[in-house]
Amino acid sequence: MNLRILCIGDVVGTAGCTFLREHLPSFKKLHKVDLTICNGENSADGNGITPRSAEYLFTSGVDVITLGNHAFRRPEIQSYLDDTPYIIRPMNYPSPLTPGRGMCTVDMGYTQVTVLNLMGQENIDAHLENPFTMMERLLPKLDTKLVLLDFHAEATSEKRAMGLYLDGKVSAVFGTHTHVMTADAEVLPGGTGYITDLGMTGPVDSVLGVKKDIIINRFLTKLPARFDYENSACKMNCTLFNIDTSTGKCTDATSFELR
Repeated sequence: MNLRILCIGDVVGTAGCTFLREHLPSFKKLHKVDLTICNGENSADGNGITPRSAEYLFTSGVDVITLGNHAFRRPEIQSYLDDTPYIIRPMNYPSPLTPGRGMCTVDMGYTQVTVLNLMGQENIDAHLENPFTMMERLLPKLDTKLVLLDFHAEATSEKRAMGLYLDGKVSAVFGTHTHVMTADAEVLPGGTGYITDLGMTGPVDSVLGVKKDIIINRFLTKLPARFDYENSACKMNCTLFNIDTSTGKCTDATSFELR
């Protein structure tokens, strides 16, 4: 049988959270979604994620929340990460004292799904452990057939390389972070579902969710500015992966944009 796993692009602010809550239940019903994963690292207004915004996503129908470079922007999230099993942060933070966990396993009854979260190194944070060597070390220890990776990275080349490196070794690799959905959802030759970036759930008339005038003026003046999220008409970018539960291979990867 196939498991239908929906992966949703970075949710931005109150506007993105509200749009997701309004549209996710009907989408899940229409497409018979079995498990929903979303990146929530920008779900709190003013950047980062808080316990309140995380709970909002969970109660809206999200099963697993992944994070990224803004995971610890809000200090109040640290104890929540330790206490809540289905919100995960990039596992390649080097310190064992880093709050939270980098992976989780969801028991579906008839099968189990492991979700991993890693962050790239190119143009983000050079102090992270190498995500490729970390996956090389981790893969032999995984005992589930269905494994999905949220690779939160800036460079498309790094994301593509990770997808090809893991082809045939995991069920799906989806990129997050750049907030622009790429037109390359596919099943790689070895049976791994892949997309370079899921995109964004948030305001359309913005620059990656931020008010456009702030970003334009920043480019014009080169001066720092506080980022405020736009609060206007939204979209939700997502990709639906069909995974064969007997093999762990992806049979189809289809992207959607809801407006």
